[in-house]
Amino acid sequence: MNPTVRPRQGLAAALAPARALLTGVLLAALLLALAACVTQPQATALTQDLPFDEAIAQATDGLVGQTQKLPAFLTKVESKLARRGVVLDPMLDAGSGQQTQATVQLQRRVTERLASRHEQLEVLPFQAANLARAQYLLTGTMTRQAAADRRRAVFVIQLALTELKTGQVVAQASARARDEGLDATPLRYYLDSPVLVKDAVVEGYVRTTATAPGQRGDPVYLERIATATLINDATELYNAERYQEALGQYRSALATPAGEQLRVLNGIYLSNWKLGRMAEAEQAFGKVVALGIAYQQLGVKFLFNPNSTDFWSDPKISGAYGMWLRQIARESVSARVCMDVVGHTSRSGSEEFNDQLSLRRAAYVKQRLASESADLAARTRALGKGFRENIVGSGSDNAADALDRRVEFKITPCPT
Repeated sequence: MNPTVRPRQGLAAALAPARALLTGVLLAALLLALAACVTQPQATALTQDLPFDEAIAQATDGLVGQTQKLPAFLTKVESKLARRGVVLDPMLDAGSGQQTQATVQLQRRVTERLASRHEQLEVLPFQAANLARAQYLLTGTMTRQAAADRRRAVFVIQLALTELKTGQVVAQASARARDEGLDATPLRYYLDSPVLVKDAVVEGYVRTTATAPGQRGDPVYLERIATATLINDATELYNAERYQEALGQYRSALATPAGEQLRVLNGIYLSNWKLGRMAEAEQAFGKVVALGIAYQQLGVKFLFNPNSTDFWSDPKISGAYGMWLRQIARESVSARVCMDVVGHTSRSGSEEFNDQLSLRRAAYVKQRLASESADLAARTRALGKGFRENIVGSGSDNAADALDRRVEFKITPCPT
């Protein structure tokens, strides 16, 4: 045996760790250089009116395409072992803040597209446990708009991926989808809701979904994301008519530091009402009103008989109106506020007729409030907006656009 072989082998073995370390340093430097060369992804904006499914497919593909330029995706092998978890906060109608049959369809189509074409992203249920193990938060909205030719409507779709750890939006896409008979009926919770539940948290969800890549999402929304998972669980129970369980879950959400939200208090009211607990329901509705006054705006769905100032004849719908008015009067007097009582109508009939009708309905509600507390006669003013401030704007005159036939209470400075 050559006596020089063994020392050379020992030297090679000794140098192996140094070579491995040098290789690692060079690889790290290369990856850092690559990351430095990566430009911030640009949002995908599709401006052509497309069929609904095609608009969703292109927006989803554009959203995921932006992630391929992120350093985190460049530094790992894309394989099933490297899949990134995405929690999906249920998608909303941006105008009303509601979940509708159409937003459920949007959510389903986006999820299906991700599963079939983009396996590097794994969509996870919107649950607290998944927030800890997922990398991204997926949000989406749709907003009804008049099309350019005015003969049909379109929905503007917005999608966003937000990094959970940093709160930074990493990808955003928008598209225009034709309204091809989409069902805009709200889900049961929103259909039953007496008030517009688009509060600061829901507004934050909408803003986050429209935020450009590289910018932080809305802090009010993101700071309350854990509580939002409890609210979602409660709302799903309510929609399934499991009211006792829903009530318990809404109460659990209320007990969290960020729990005093309009969606929570409204859910407690609705669940108690469905369970026949009238005293608890009235107390909960008073808290809904108080929070609305604190936000300086409260939109209530008072439905009227057609072309009339009389409340809807069916007591199953209007039976709670007396209690609502009582609590609105009580909380308004307690807060010593002045208010504009603003009537709205849906988009059917002439503008002049609806302006007059909305004013007469607002005057009727003002009179009913004054009958509850004479002090409110001088603290309230009736206004009519007709259909100029529609939220839904479909003119369908059914459950889908019930919010357009609302009465709002807007806090105003009191006369000196």
